[in-house]
Amino acid sequence: MKEYLIKTRNIINRFLYKNVAKPIFFRVDPEKVHDTITSLGKLLGSNPVTRFVVSAPFAYSNKKLEQEILGIKFKNPIGLAAGFDKNADIVKLLPSIGFGYAEVGSITGEPCDGNPKPRLWRLKKSEGLVVYYGLKSDGCEKIAEKLKNEKFNIPIGISVAKTNNKQTVNKEAGINDYIKAFSTLKDIGEYMTINISCPNAFGGQPFTKPEDLNDLLAEIEKIPRDKPVFLKLAPDLSAKELDDIIDVCDNHRIDGFICSNLTKDRENAEIKKHLKDADIKTVGGISGKPVRDLSTKLIRYIYQKTNGKYIIIGCGGVFSAEDAYEKIKAGASLIQLITGMIFEGPQLISEINQGLVKLLKKDGYENISEAVGKSQPIREEADSLK
Repeated sequence: MKEYLIKTRNIINRFLYKNVAKPIFFRVDPEKVHDTITSLGKLLGSNPVTRFVVSAPFAYSNKKLEQEILGIKFKNPIGLAAGFDKNADIVKLLPSIGFGYAEVGSITGEPCDGNPKPRLWRLKKSEGLVVYYGLKSDGCEKIAEKLKNEKFNIPIGISVAKTNNKQTVNKEAGINDYIKAFSTLKDIGEYMTINISCPNAFGGQPFTKPEDLNDLLAEIEKIPRDKPVFLKLAPDLSAKELDDIIDVCDNHRIDGFICSNLTKDRENAEIKKHLKDADIKTVGGISGKPVRDLSTKLIRYIYQKTNGKYIIIGCGGVFSAEDAYEKIKAGASLIQLITGMIFEGPQLISEINQGLVKLLKKDGYENISEAVGKSQPIREEADSLK
């Protein structure tokens, strides 16, 4: 009966979002909508009463979804990806919406206004976004001061990135910027993510090069820490580039990968076949359904290449329980999303979690961890990576 009532609740919420809220939101500039939702989320998360009221239409729990990963307890595997709560403004509200964990940022060493507006566009037909924010951030010091005494109800990951300015293009300066952000924020949250894959910053993505990545991780390792560290990867990497990155990580204290960030490669056949919007922007990274398959292939490749050595967080094009389950069976232990929630509504988190329970029962699994890496590739994944 409980499952039936939750399903009915989700159907009603989906109907209201699709037919009332979304048509209004999609007539307004997307960045204005994002800023308004963030301000509202900050207000609603500010006291226990409003948090409880918000949880009523969105909460869902099931023991089949609970996991302990790298010493961190997750009530469910669905998390908010970095890029939405850039300055950690809504962390108090996120458990009420149903997230099992969340990642804030990416947070940079110095405050950054990001790239000039406009810098966010919807791809309505292909169900994606073009993002050109350019690591907009209040900076590590201000955010650390805001969060230093906070107690979180779900695991919080802290994503750090290199400040988007000309001063950090030099490798040494870029490493120093990462170090400042990492060391300032290292005692906040349950895990850290090093974002080396933002497609919208000065200097490109130099730390995907093995020698540069090795130098960065060597400096990161000098900072005392007692929490897991993930590396966030781009979906546009070749098999050779991935192999080189894995080899570097094998020699450093990296616990896992986030697969993946936005794609910037508009010539990739996997992207071209999904993009239906004629006015696709030439700048910015693409999220949502166009990147779904690239992300899953990246997950499967790394999981098989490393025999499951690393914890993988799957991110990219998750719009349903089936999308999430595909990534889990490819090798992801946890899932992140943003764009799916924007197109489908905030009840999507509950829908995915309830749907995952149903899929687990169908396959005879008692816990979500049993499904990790259980799918077999149709073809050699290296052949499908460019």
